Amino acid sequence: MTNKNHPLGRILSRREALTLFRAATTAIFVVGCIPRKSFSKPASAVKSATLPACVVSPQQTEGPYFVDEKLNRSDIRADPADGSVKEGVPLQLTLHVSQVGSNGCTPLAGAIVDIWHCDASGVYSDVTDRSFTTVGKKFLRGYQVTDAQGNVQFTTIYPGWYPGRTVHIHLKVRKDGTAGQGYEFTSQLYFDDAVSDRIYSQAPYASNGQRTLKNADDGIFQDGGEQMLLKLTKNGQGYAATFDVGLQIA
Repeated sequence: MTNKNHPLGRILSRREALTLFRAATTAIFVVGCIPRKSFSKPASAVKSATLPACVVSPQQTEGPYFVDEKLNRSDIRADPADGSVKEGVPLQLTLHVSQVGSNGCTPLAGAIVDIWHCDASGVYSDVTDRSFTTVGKKFLRGYQVTDAQGNVQFTTIYPGWYPGRTVHIHLKVRKDGTAGQGYEFTSQLYFDDAVSDRIYSQAPYASNGQRTLKNADDGIFQDGGEQMLLKLTKNGQGYAATFDVGLQIA
């Protein structure tokens, strides 16, 4: 598998990273697959009517906090270094990954799907930042491999916030290609502001204070973030969300 990302000479501060992000332009796209509604049609049209319609949405920046920990796990709340578990509102996240071709969307099996995000206090694991150092910690990071239906599932918490960004989860999909060429897609998932405001009034989020940036004012969200919004449903004491990701793989 080929990873086209080059390591930075140093860990960027959040302010430096955000400046870099806003200067970057998005050039690669992915597709979310949405089934078409069923209608009565002639037999000759049945095949085409069952093909999914696809909505194009943008790839987004990786950010300075991806660490390839190679942690194959579904529940990413714990830190394997000491067994401690991050507190927060539970979130069950299901991702359905498909490959888009001339015949529509088909499930993409065997793809590595990483997610990572900050904790309730806005802190990422295993990085050095101006405001914290968590090197050696591995909480809220992990990957799963898509099954025959293209699905992966993660158990995590609702992300916190930090200055300069709206609420988000990072997502990376990698797949081995032919002739040694690997495919990689990176984006971010977002949340409804009203839900975030409600959750952030509760412990342990409330101790982080009033957040300073919402979706509409986030420069990265403005570049297609509306298409990456999660639709949450209540799930016990937490929430659940399912999101379709379709990839155009050359």
